[in-house]
Amino acid sequence: MSAIAPTQILDVPTAILQRRSIKTFKSDPIAPELLKQLVDLTVAAPSSFNMQGWQIILVQDEAQKAALSAASWNQQQIVQAPVTFVFAADPYAGEKDLTPIYEEALKTGAWNEGTVNYFKNAIPQFQAGLGDKRREYAIKDAIIAATHLVLAAESLGLSTCFMNGWIEDQVKAVIGAADDPDLAIAVIVPVGYAAEPRLNPGRLPLSTNVFVDTIGNTYQA
Repeated sequence: MSAIAPTQILDVPTAILQRRSIKTFKSDPIAPELLKQLVDLTVAAPSSFNMQGWQIILVQDEAQKAALSAASWNQQQIVQAPVTFVFAADPYAGEKDLTPIYEEALKTGAWNEGTVNYFKNAIPQFQAGLGDKRREYAIKDAIIAATHLVLAAESLGLSTCFMNGWIEDQVKAVIGAADDPDLAIAVIVPVGYAAEPRLNPGRLPLSTNVFVDTIGNTYQA
């Protein structure tokens, strides 16, 4: 089956308001150039110190998709969608060699030598100070990237579904990370073309969960 031609690109507010979590996908493949655009927009996400400590695995092989589905309580959207993004997070990314990040920032002019030298000391110190919160912070960065993915996908005529139901050790085995005890699975996101529309289930009134300065001081729109 041939890939579907992309629809008119949506602006960001429209993509945010239009997006729904899709549970049923068509089998139509995503054109390679469209998938590349989606990947580029995903990794454009910000991260702490620009460390980009995520590892994003695009699961496309049918056997891999079946194994990932089995590791995710047999949820079928993984099998149906042409590709599923697995967002893994490295809690120790900031304590590894960040030379490529420094060199790229110097090349673009975003950072100068003084900034780089500061970060060379500040990042390891910050990471060490996190202690057992390293995993939490790494997952936060990966989730930010995943949010870029779902909004970019919606804007490009694709649909997505955030998945938070899976067995981490089994997912790590599927993606070849069974021997990495530190790597965390942040979220799984099938991407493809929706097989059926989903209506907006609605949102609570702002008075219930949006406040000013302190909880209980209701935001008056």
